[in-house]
Amino acid sequence: MSELSFDTAVAEEVRTEQDPGTLAMSAGEFAALEEKVLRAINLVKRERMARAEADERAATAEALMNEQGSTIDNLQKEIASMRAEREAIKERVDRIVAQLDTLEV
Repeated sequence: MSELSFDTAVAEEVRTEQDPGTLAMSAGEFAALEEKVLRAINLVKRERMARAEADERAATAEALMNEQGSTIDNLQKEIASMRAEREAIKERVDRIVAQLDTLEV
């Protein structure tokens, strides 16, 4: 006996045992419902996988951002140091130029 005929026989048996107020479901309707449930399960699985991948990418991006944040802080400190050094050198050059101007007179 094939699986379909067994399902049909079970559905007929269920139909005869049910109360008149309950709904009877044919084998085709049950198969369609089963297909919808399987599609929903697969959709949930795909969404969970996509969420896990997104969480992993977010964690990687956050780690990279933190690493680059410390690099940026170091570069900003270096720039501030170089600007201060440039100002000190500029002042020294201005003093030397002023001394040279006094010697020419």
